Amino acid sequence: MAYLFNTPEDQRAMLAEIGVKSVDELFDDIPASLRLNRPLELPAEMSELELETWMKTLASRSSGVSTRCCFQGGGAYDHFIPAAVDAVASRSEFYTAYTPYQAEASQGSLQTFFEFQSLVCQLSGMDVSNASLYEGGSSVTEAVLMAMRVTNRHERVAILGSLHPEYRQILETYLTPLGTELVVIETPNGTADVPSVEAALNEKTACLVIQHPNFFGCLESPEEIIPLCRRIGALAVVSYDPISVGLLKRPGDYGADIAVAEGQGLGIPLQYGGPYLGLLSCRDEYVRKMPGRLIGQTVDKEGRQCFVLNLQAREQHIRRAKATSNICTNQGLMAIRATAFMSLMGPQGMKEVAELCVRKAHYAAEQLCSLPGVTLQYDRPFFKEFTLKVEQGARRFCDKARAAGFDLGPTCEQFDGSADKNGVIVAVTEKRTRQEIDALVAALK
Repeated sequence: MAYLFNTPEDQRAMLAEIGVKSVDELFDDIPASLRLNRPLELPAEMSELELETWMKTLASRSSGVSTRCCFQGGGAYDHFIPAAVDAVASRSEFYTAYTPYQAEASQGSLQTFFEFQSLVCQLSGMDVSNASLYEGGSSVTEAVLMAMRVTNRHERVAILGSLHPEYRQILETYLTPLGTELVVIETPNGTADVPSVEAALNEKTACLVIQHPNFFGCLESPEEIIPLCRRIGALAVVSYDPISVGLLKRPGDYGADIAVAEGQGLGIPLQYGGPYLGLLSCRDEYVRKMPGRLIGQTVDKEGRQCFVLNLQAREQHIRRAKATSNICTNQGLMAIRATAFMSLMGPQGMKEVAELCVRKAHYAAEQLCSLPGVTLQYDRPFFKEFTLKVEQGARRFCDKARAAGFDLGPTCEQFDGSADKNGVIVAVTEKRTRQEIDALVAALK
């Protein structure tokens, strides 16, 4: 790409074109107190060799899961990614593709998204999936807004207190301007109890959001809770861990109406927090209220298999009042990575990964709880993630582990509204070894 110079002559020509005398005049509307009154603190000019050396020095100060041992959870996890996923996703026809505005001309992309939808339906046990959303948190909100459209109830939405705090914040951001009441059903014992849920639901409730496994790692009891939604005509929205369904029942198997998930664990690196991938699938009768895109399979006039964009209910394609969301693109490349990952793993591979996670997590919990002043925060079944109660304080506990090359967390006090100074979440994926777990415990002794 050619470098375009911005010479003084160029600046004068542009200023004259827009009718101002100087660059400073462009910023007259910004109060002087908010302007920088000194030059930027930039290093002196460098040669190419000096600049390359300096950049390498800066890069060497960063560390990640390739150089440290990651036991961090809270929605993003250090799962193994087969090399074939990178090989497929780095093909130029996938890597450079943008939103298919002339959809039917992009048969390769449409076929890939169709396969993605098919795999997500198999994964979740639901009837229909869209072609991806942004990430897990906004997927929860999109599902809630969809449930409000389906039930035509806009007064109340209920969530379990064990839902990810960041998911709750996103939901609050969307619902507050709508005047919708967000009812939080507290879970002091780590999971919801049926009487509390039943008492919180009424005929004005659009839906109940259940995270299973939940933010603390505990397994909820959706088969006991979802019938409570049925009685009052509310929908059940389940946020699940895609890896967990290698062992646990799928959301569709225990009656969920809408299933959402963060798809990062399906072949997507942690990569500084994004971009990630939102999954959303639902029962067939709700398909016309679903946000995003839906790819379908058909035949052309010559009888050949082809793919079409069946639904795209966005502002660009439909009257604003009838648009089901403001999603203006999707995580296409991330969906391709997830498609490659699920295709490579298959049902047996997903089961084996889930088994490794649950066995290693329980071994790690047992060993960590052998340390003085360390216990499980909740005496509940868990999958690959659990919450420890640390008498010496969670932050001190994590700092000590970090100094030894192990990353734990998040701590419960990181989230707004949590006064818990002693809770720390630990996640153990299939990548962690017995030697790493034992070394962590030894370091914390």
